[in-house]
Amino acid sequence: MIWIKRLPGFAFPLFISTIKSMNLKPASLFVSLVLLSIAAHAQQANRVVQFNIDALLNARPVTTVTNGKLTSWTKGIDGNGDGDGYLTMSASIFHGDKSPHALPDDPLIAATSMHPPILLHYDNKDSVNYQARYVAGEGEFGFKIPGKKYSDIYLCFTSAEGPSELEVELSYWDGIEVKVFKIPDYYNDIAAGDPNQGYLLHDLAKWGKNDVMTENNHHNIDVLNIHPDPKRVLNYIGIKKAKGGFLVFWAAAGVVN
Repeated sequence: MIWIKRLPGFAFPLFISTIKSMNLKPASLFVSLVLLSIAAHAQQANRVVQFNIDALLNARPVTTVTNGKLTSWTKGIDGNGDGDGYLTMSASIFHGDKSPHALPDDPLIAATSMHPPILLHYDNKDSVNYQARYVAGEGEFGFKIPGKKYSDIYLCFTSAEGPSELEVELSYWDGIEVKVFKIPDYYNDIAAGDPNQGYLLHDLAKWGKNDVMTENNHHNIDVLNIHPDPKRVLNYIGIKKAKGGFLVFWAAAGVVN
């Protein structure tokens, strides 16, 4: 008897690509189709939800290029928001950078072993709207989410001028749970095997005023898994930041049981 481990939903596209790349005989193809069916069931069972945080956004830390014109970042990722920002790949190439470590033009960041697909809020077609939430010094914010049972919830951050200490309040229908995390400075690497944190985007350059590159690599957007209780219905997430660090909150997504 063959036992097949249940795949996470966000691994399903990778699994399909692997099967398609194989030149299988009929018997092997049948087994593969069974595996695909199981993976499809897992994908339906583990749905990824991109949370709407539009009401929280108050910064444009990413320079975009629209209709042949750059729209430069206005509230950036360090220097209290005035020092540096990120550029999309198209914006950086348009500016004249060679082989830049820039943000991908597609803001839907592909899944990895550390996180599902996560949608950021910048867009080369948009030169007006906010893209992220910044917090300088102490501050707090929160957002409602669809009331469901989540196996994982991912929050995306950069912290500059040192780490940012966060108190995360998870409001379930039947009570509140509080967890404490530290987001590292966005220049610092995350230890391999960290159970809570990883990279959403790794080894990025950064750009100062007038979109001039100031450092060509080694900066990140980090992703934090806050590990909600999968047996309880969660409908609100609150975040309190301590004084240290300049924090940018980029996006949030959850995996529904």
